[in-house]
Amino acid sequence: MELGEKIRDLRLSCELTQEELADRCELTKGYISQLENDLTSPSITTLIDILSALGSNLKDFFADSNGEEKISFSKNEFIEKVTDGYVLNWLVPNAQKNEMEPLHIKLNPNSATDEDFPHEGEEFGYVLKGEIVLVLGKKKVRVKKGESFYYTANKVHCVINKTNAEAEFIWVSSPPSF
Repeated sequence: MELGEKIRDLRLSCELTQEELADRCELTKGYISQLENDLTSPSITTLIDILSALGSNLKDFFADSNGEEKISFSKNEFIEKVTDGYVLNWLVPNAQKNEMEPLHIKLNPNSATDEDFPHEGEEFGYVLKGEIVLVLGKKKVRVKKGESFYYTANKVHCVINKTNAEAEFIWVSSPPSF
C-alpha cells in the first residue's frame, strides 16, 4: 500500500474531508489531495502533524497493516549467520525490537561462539544436542543435552564446544544483544 493511500484510508476512517484535514494541519486541500494521490511526499514533520490530526502516530501508521501481531515463524523466515565455528539462526525476525531474542545455534566440534561483553539483562539456554561449556567471566559451567542455563549477563561470556561432536542449543537474550 502506498503512503497516500494509507493517509486517505485513515482520513476516511476519521470521517474527515480533505479540507478538514488540511485546516487541522495548516495545509492546503490541494496539498492533501496531491499527497493522497502520491504526487508529493511529506516531510517527517508534516507527516507527524497529519497523523496527529488523524489520531495516529508514526509507529502505528507504519506497523503491519493487518494490525495483528505475528506469532508463528517458519524456517524460511529465520535469519542465518554462518561462521567457521558455528551456525546461528535468529528464530524471530527483527526480534531486537522485542523484550527477548531467541537464537538456535549449531556449534561445530572444538569451536566457540564470539565473546559477548557484559550488558544489562539475562540469558537463558537449552542444550538440544551434545555438550557445551558456558564461560561467564572466569567461571566455566558444563551443560549437557537436556539441561538448561540461566544467568545475568554482567560478565564477558561465550559458549565453547570442547568435544569432537556438534553441539546444538537454543539461546535467549533479554533484552536482545545479538
